Amino acid sequence: MAFNRRSHIITQGIARSPNRAMLRAVGFGDADFEKPIVGVANGHSTMNPCNAGIQPLVDRAMAALHDAGAMPQVFGFPTVTDGIGMGTEGMKYSLVSREVIADSIEVAVNGQLMDGVLCVGGCDKNMPGAMMAMARINVPGIFVYAGTIKPGFWKGQALTIVSPFEAVGAYTAGKMSKEDYEGIERNACPTVGACGGQYTANTMSSAFEALGMSLLGSSQMASPDPEKADSAGDSARVLVDAVKRNIRPRDIITRQSIENAILLVMATGGSTNAVLHFLAIAAAAEVEWTIDDFERVRQRVPVLCDLKPSGRFVAVDFHRAGGVPQVLRILLEHGLLHGDCMTVTGRTLGEELADVPAAPRPDQEVIRPWSNPMYAHGHLAILKGNLAPEGCVAKITGLKNPSITGPARVFNSEPECMEALMANRIKAGDVLVIRYEGPKGGPGMQEMLAPTSALIGQGLGESVGLITDGRFSGGTWGMVVGHVAPEAYVGGLIALVEEGDPVTIDAHRLLIQLEVSDEEIARRRARWQPPAPKFTRGVLAKYMRLVSTASRGAVTDQDL
Repeated sequence: MAFNRRSHIITQGIARSPNRAMLRAVGFGDADFEKPIVGVANGHSTMNPCNAGIQPLVDRAMAALHDAGAMPQVFGFPTVTDGIGMGTEGMKYSLVSREVIADSIEVAVNGQLMDGVLCVGGCDKNMPGAMMAMARINVPGIFVYAGTIKPGFWKGQALTIVSPFEAVGAYTAGKMSKEDYEGIERNACPTVGACGGQYTANTMSSAFEALGMSLLGSSQMASPDPEKADSAGDSARVLVDAVKRNIRPRDIITRQSIENAILLVMATGGSTNAVLHFLAIAAAAEVEWTIDDFERVRQRVPVLCDLKPSGRFVAVDFHRAGGVPQVLRILLEHGLLHGDCMTVTGRTLGEELADVPAAPRPDQEVIRPWSNPMYAHGHLAILKGNLAPEGCVAKITGLKNPSITGPARVFNSEPECMEALMANRIKAGDVLVIRYEGPKGGPGMQEMLAPTSALIGQGLGESVGLITDGRFSGGTWGMVVGHVAPEAYVGGLIALVEEGDPVTIDAHRLLIQLEVSDEEIARRRARWQPPAPKFTRGVLAKYMRLVSTASRGAVTDQDL
């Protein structure tokens, strides 16, 4: 059987007796040495709601693995929650944690020569970190999502984690009472589970269904609901079969299946972070995929789902309406989806979707029919120009006119920008430039949910532009452009923008441009000096030295 390639070290020869002796101490009996060892990568943490409901899922998966004839062995990986770290120094560790998670799972699975791995995660970086690890180590694997949070409510208004961030801006601008501000904060997160809109966690989990590495229909279930634990058990049984049949991640993660995943991201109005993370996943799987491929896919697919942050509905509504399988079937029906891609079940994606209706149910409004999309084309546009010759990402849903030329308001950090926003110093027509927040300069590409939500709360989401070499939360919407590359820290043009310079963001022309003469840019470049590194020791210093540009996924193991 395929798993013998790894577990034979404990089953053959007198020289392997010490290996067996160690495993007897953790519960192995004589017959167990012939079974596949399946790791369960456990992201449980009581520090954040995204991961606080994971342990029951792990328990179900462990029991199902054992019943299916495997020897499950659990190990942990660290997690950082963006919602708690947002706007603080802790946020610098968020994207870094993706690399740490990938490295941790790789070390555990390869260091213990496991035959397969089931990864259970909840917060944003758990998903890509786990998928990068599975693509690297290439033993049979499956991802189990911890599940979404249920919406909170205040005075009849459905709430998500973005609600209190937007309330900050509204309260500061005098547009919200203290009672409502506090009521929103107290009621936004009523259960365990990941942020409830089509933000980064739900974007990546749903994309993994399209990729073929998670069970169809599993990604939008609410974390506390019994069906979520049931799906963990089902995933475990599917994984044991994949181990026996030697179905590996690189059999599943191909250029075509990544395109399927990005089609799903675009059709559901997903997070800008999907661009960064799928560049990294493709690199880990050694699949050819570039930032320009996102724009190619965007032009082909409409936005079919009315989901937050710019829409009306949340993940549990999406799930009840038919969820990811319904959207995938629509895309298949209209010739966009690669239905012949293999999934972890051993069946093709087309076979998995055979019993899903070709059109969405008429009794729901979350998933639009093909003939009546939210938008004619995808919402994550790749812009280029002198400010971002390597490309950058604009999220253009919810905007009446995704184009602006205005005077630059320049900030060398996110806190500087927030100070100006809280003091009401930003006005309609401005273009905020937040720099030195890139992969190396931040380090770690902090998410700008605080300033973007403040803009929305102050009523400036349609009239103020924002560009940054940092990132955005999946909860962000507005005239915002992130992942500008090259970043300021390495001398990208964003480092040379001065207060009052005219800057253009134009999604119609896919353009981001500093409207300053080449001669003036050359004079500024001659004066520019790179800043001293913010960290010289520890994980952030190592990250700064190793991390790639955002246009290549901000990975730390490429071309070493």
